[in-house]
Order: sequence, then structure tokens, then C-alpha cells
Amino acid sequence: MFIVKVPGINGKGTEGCESAGEAIINELREIHANEQGKIVDVDMLDLEEIHLDNGNLELTNKLIYENSLKIFETKIKTIFLGGDHSISYSLVRGFFEHCKNSEREPCLIVFDSRPNCMPVTKGTEKHNQIFPAHEEWLRALVESGFPSENVLLVGVRNSDLEEINFLREKRIRVISMNQFMEDLEDSCDIIMEFSNGKELYLSIDISVIDPAFAPATVYREPGGLTSREFIYLIHRINLIKNLRGIDIVEINAAEDKKFGGITVKLGAKILSELL
Repeated sequence: MFIVKVPGINGKGTEGCESAGEAIINELREIHANEQGKIVDVDMLDLEEIHLDNGNLELTNKLIYENSLKIFETKIKTIFLGGDHSISYSLVRGFFEHCKNSEREPCLIVFDSRPNCMPVTKGTEKHNQIFPAHEEWLRALVESGFPSENVLLVGVRNSDLEEINFLREKRIRVISMNQFMEDLEDSCDIIMEFSNGKELYLSIDISVIDPAFAPATVYREPGGLTSREFIYLIHRINLIKNLRGIDIVEINAAEDKKFGGITVKLGAKILSELL
């Protein structure tokens, strides 16, 4: 298992997320074994960091994309620790490019309280590049060519009208919280079937979990999954053989101090169950 810290942020209110990767790794030292009985030894982890300058979005996006592409070409399975959700744009672009190079079909499953499909902010007129913020990244990804029919959103419970229209236009599949809670097992089966035969990237925004369990995040949307329900999901999804990349994002480690560090602890718990 390869673990990469990606301390990128590009969004209002996400300052503090850039330190989450280091905080999660430090908290992981308190977990001696995961629920599957696997010993967790942080010193034995294959751990690296993509060093970023959040004041230079062009360079940040370039570094994340180029590093992720190289990682997908050389590593079997990688976990990326954000950062806010804007990092997923360049990470998944690298994953998509790898899939095209290897002639494999990509699949993206996103756990999030919001769809992140707001209209995309362009770069400067001189460069005319896209530097999507955390609430724009999925729309930017689809508009850059990622097949919308291979995107599944899980846990969304607050969407802007523009986002709803975009999801309908692109026919992006969504599993609502109500559908999910009606039959947890069936929803897991849908996820497994959706990724069958494809290379899978899993993006985890901590806000998919109810803020009672994960309060240190930008969008605290009531009515989310419990931490126990999500850990069960992770156990199921981690069995998927073609799971190639995972990111864990939107944990505000700085803000979490006033919550006793419970959100970072949950991030470390999720990471431990993925090892």
C-alpha cells in the first residue's frame, strides 16, 4: 500500500485542511491493529508527500497530475490524504490518463454530502486554464472528458439547482441517503456492480459522514452516515480487486482541535481499515 500526502487547498473555508495528512498519520500511530486484525506499523508504511505551493494553483495542479500519473503507472494501490476536495480533480485526471494509456475503463465513486458540480472558475486570461475549487472539481473533471456514465455519487443530501441540472444533463448516477438507508446491503451491491470490470478510483469527502461524528469539515450536512455504517462500507469496498486509488479529503485538522480531534481520529480509522 502506497500512501501520499497531498496538502492542496483551493476553496473558501478550507484553510486547515492542508495539515490533515500529517495529522492523520500521527493519529494512526495510536491504532495498533485494524478490525481485520492487520497490525498497523506507521514506520513500515510506504509514505510520501507531494510538496505544493497553494499560492500557485497552476503549479499545484500540474504537480498533482504529473505525480499521480506516475504513481498509477508504478503502484498497484494508493491512498491520497488531502487537502480539500479540489485535489481530486488532478488526481483523477492522472488516473484517467493512466486508464487510457493502459486501455482500461475508468470508474469513479464519490462519497460526499454535496455533488461539487458548481460552474467552474477559469484561470487567468493569459493561461486560460481550469483551477477548480473544491465545490467545482467534479464538474470540471467531467467537462474535461471523464465519462459521466462511469461516475457514481453516494450520500449527497444538499445540491444547488445548477448542480441538479448538471447531474441530470450528464446522467450521473446518484445514490441518495434515503435509498442508501432503505437497504444498506443492496446499496453495497450496487456499488460493487457499478465498478465491476473497470479500474476504480474512490473519493471520500469526510462530510458524507454525519457531522455528529465528523464535525471538522466545511460543509456540515445533517443526516449523513454514521461512522460505523461507513466503516462497514469501507470493509466491503476494500474487497474490490480493481480498486486502484482512494483519496480522503476535507478534514480540517486545525479546526478539529476544538472538537477533541474526533474527525482526524475517524480519518485515521478509515485509513487503517484500507491498509
